[in-house]
Amino acid sequence: MTKPLPTVTPNTWEFLRDAMIAPTGFREYDARWKYPDEINLPGMTALGLGLGTQMQRRGIRPEIAVGNDYRDYSLAIKHALIIGLMQAGIRVRDIGPALSPMAYFAQFHLDAPAVAMVTASHNPNGWTGVKMGFDRPLTHGPDEMAELRDIVLNGEGQPAPGGSYEFVDGVREAYLDDLVGDFRMTRKLRVVCATGNGTASAFAPELFQRIGVEVIASHNDLDYTFPNYNPNPEAMEMLHDMADSVRATGADFALGFDGDGDRCGVVDDEGEEIFADKVGVIMARDLSRLYPGSTFVADVKSTGLFASDPELHKHGAKADYWKTGHSHMKRRVKEIGALAGFEKSGHYFLAEPVGRGYDCGMRVAVEICKLMDRNPDMSMSDLRRALPQTWSTPTMSPYCADTEKYAVLDRIVAKLVAKADAGDTLAGRPIKEVVTVNGARVILDNGSWGLVRASSNTPNLVVVCESSDSDAEMRAIFADLDAVIRTEPSVGDYDQTI
Repeated sequence: MTKPLPTVTPNTWEFLRDAMIAPTGFREYDARWKYPDEINLPGMTALGLGLGTQMQRRGIRPEIAVGNDYRDYSLAIKHALIIGLMQAGIRVRDIGPALSPMAYFAQFHLDAPAVAMVTASHNPNGWTGVKMGFDRPLTHGPDEMAELRDIVLNGEGQPAPGGSYEFVDGVREAYLDDLVGDFRMTRKLRVVCATGNGTASAFAPELFQRIGVEVIASHNDLDYTFPNYNPNPEAMEMLHDMADSVRATGADFALGFDGDGDRCGVVDDEGEEIFADKVGVIMARDLSRLYPGSTFVADVKSTGLFASDPELHKHGAKADYWKTGHSHMKRRVKEIGALAGFEKSGHYFLAEPVGRGYDCGMRVAVEICKLMDRNPDMSMSDLRRALPQTWSTPTMSPYCADTEKYAVLDRIVAKLVAKADAGDTLAGRPIKEVVTVNGARVILDNGSWGLVRASSNTPNLVVVCESSDSDAEMRAIFADLDAVIRTEPSVGDYDQTI
């Protein structure tokens, strides 16, 4: 195989013939490109050949489940990927249009050793990409992605005999059956189901109806132009729309799903959005009552309540703070035998006996409905108010070039560790510890904290602060943390700040 080119001029003979792949598309735990600006269809075939070659090199049984999200170009991209996989001698089992978690489910359902899901996740139209994995329920992490990138960009893809293609029908129905099980609501619930016209539109309304939830539709017609907004439950545009629907209809709460259905966002009965890490604490409280002594993994951007909440302590729950990113979190949950992992972005990883360990927004939605059924006298806002109050910043991202951000971060982390070792304070309080699994999370003696890390997929650092004491302390933590960050001249302006 010849090496793919980083650029090929569109609307030329070469563009239809030669593989083009921008190297920047290989991220820490998946692959994403603007299409057709950064990858063309021959480039996607080269990626398929590379992924198949990676399977063959690792001695993995040459069989893969493949799906695609609901965008108008995803089918063509999937077919180009499949050609490359077949060229590498892989038996392709095409499950058709899917959510990412449906593709992960297909690995179990079809006993396939590998998965490749064509999706741009929550990115707007014009983006494409692939989420892939070999060791279910895990997906590629940085090591596997680096190996795949080198195979593809160095032209090391190896054609092999034995490739084949099969379209497998019925996986969507099996996935829904698996989600529903024998559960039916015993309390009446009216839920705004927000799918932003994305792929979840083909799943969530039916799922709710089957468990006995009354659905209040919100943009549930499939439409790959996304005429209302880009489906992303972290975006204020979608959350505000969900809140408006709750207020207008008197719904019990709203659940919103991103473009490939692996995340779920929550707005309560009062129209208050509940950040995903706080929803995680609500779920962890409920699960720790059912499974005392459980361990919960939280990403380093998440609230400190996983470690400090008295209700979780009462049931012997243990907290483990880990690296941000769906691949890192999935792996950690599996490695330490945690019951669940919660990421501030809304990726939740519910392991046995609740789920299968992969991130599935539909599974989260079902478990939230079960939680409400187990607490028939509580509203979603009651559950929110029952949490200890904390004051937290939004996720704030100062600019820092991709080529510099990791070296810059290393220096900032060293300065913060030195500050702690010297007995210095932050916001006037003693520093209890600095967790450095993913950047630096500086934890104070009262459980308040400030975090700085490097973004996995944009030219930014990421800063989040939370106080268990007051809004003023939260602002003081940010001011002191930012003062250390500002010692690095290559760090630019924030995208938003408090």
